[in-house]
Parts: sequence; C-alpha cells; structure tokens
Amino acid sequence: MDTLKEFAFKQKKYMPVFPKAIGKPTIYIEGYPYEDDEPMAATEFHGEQIVTFADQLKRYFAINELVHIAVDCFLYYREGDISKCVAPDIFVVLGVEKYPLRRSFYTWSEGAAPVAVFEFLSESTAPYDRDRKVEIYLNDIGVQEYFIHQPEMDKPAEFRGWRRSSSGNIVDIVPDAEGSLLSAALNLLFRWEDDHTTHVRLLRPYLPDGTPITTSVEAEQLYLEEKELRVEAEAKAAAETKRRQEAESELEQLRAELAKLQDEPSSD
Repeated sequence: MDTLKEFAFKQKKYMPVFPKAIGKPTIYIEGYPYEDDEPMAATEFHGEQIVTFADQLKRYFAINELVHIAVDCFLYYREGDISKCVAPDIFVVLGVEKYPLRRSFYTWSEGAAPVAVFEFLSESTAPYDRDRKVEIYLNDIGVQEYFIHQPEMDKPAEFRGWRRSSSGNIVDIVPDAEGSLLSAALNLLFRWEDDHTTHVRLLRPYLPDGTPITTSVEAEQLYLEEKELRVEAEAKAAAETKRRQEAESELEQLRAELAKLQDEPSSD
C-alpha cells in the first residue's frame, strides 16, 4: 500500500462521527458587524502558523462536507447581543455545512458551537487568551476544547489545552510523553516542531497513531515522489518483462534448431 492510499484509508478510519446540526448555514445577519480595523495576524510568525495550520485541517477534513473551519472570523454566541462576540484564530465546527463561507458564525442560527478553538499567542493578547478566554470558550459558548500555542521560536514554548470534564468542570488536557495533546473532539493529536527556515514554532496535527497530516505543498511533493517511484518501478518491470521474453524467445529458437537437427536423416 503506497503512502497516499494508506493515509486515505486512515483518514476515513479516524474521522470523527457526529450528528448534523439542527440549524442552517447563515452567511450574514443584519446588525452584526463582520469586520473591524484589526489586522488578521499580529506578526508574520502568527500568519505563517495560522495559514499552515488551517491548510492542514482543511485538507484533512475535506472529505467531510459537514465540517466547517473558520479563520479569524467573528463568532457570535448570544442572539441579540453583539457584545457576545469573539474572533478566534481558528475554530472547527462539526455537523454544519462546510459551504457557503460565512461572514460571521452565529451559534443560534447554525444550531452548533465550535468543538475546538485555537489561539496563537501574541504579547498583546496572551494574558487574555490564557485566562478569560478559557471561561468564555468552554463555559459561555460551550466549546469542547480550547488550545493556545506560542509560534515564535525566540519566546518560551507554550502549548496548553483545556476541555470540559463529564462533570462540567474545566480541566487541563494532559500531554503525552512527547508533549502532544489529544483532541477527543477531532480525534487528532497536536504537537509542535521548530521550522528553522521560517523561525516559526509550528503547531501541527497528527492522526492518533502519529501519522502527520501534510500541508498542500508537502502533499504535492509526496505525490511527485511516489509518481517517480511508480514510473521507476514500471520501467523496471517492463525491462524485466522484455528480458524474460527475449530469454524465452532464445530458448524457443534453440529448441527449434535442436528439433530440426533431430529430424534430419543420418549421413551413415
């Protein structure tokens, strides 16, 4: 089984199972602002992290039309109160249609709240992300899991996650021996690695068995490498077939010559 086919098999195996939400896709509700004057990312480090991470999640969940992944999108969580709004770096909603794209996400209209939220720390937002947002996301909005990560390599590493326990309390998600955090809602592992080219401490998703979820660029490179290997294997197989056919042809020719000699009358 080649790598791409093996991953496609695992992708279906590990994809979470969930019901369809009771609401409907809502692009925009009049009276709820969908943009402000703030930039999308605090730094290029954050921009690189957000784009890469969103690309990986969107590629992985592309096979399921009921997974919506939003990037830097307003999330309204109380009808009639525009102050009850946050704008996570990335959030994932299960059970709602992937398309159309929304200007904002309205939990009461869609009939669902995000199951997982990701914030990438910056100096201006880090205290709020570590403290008040934990309560907002997990209690006020009803998010199942919340993760924060520091993407700048020149700052101390910080990767934490919280979830709501069966009793409703907020608890830390305990890392494994490699420092990975398991998202039970998405059935994915998350851990970071240093990218010395971009100088970004990249948070990346993995399947529960540790298989990495590639970026679009990595997937294209993997496809080209496997295509090259297939071409080489086919060329080798064709050469082996030709060699065998030539050997069989030579053997048949020798047999024919031997039969001819046996059929010729003796000169005695």
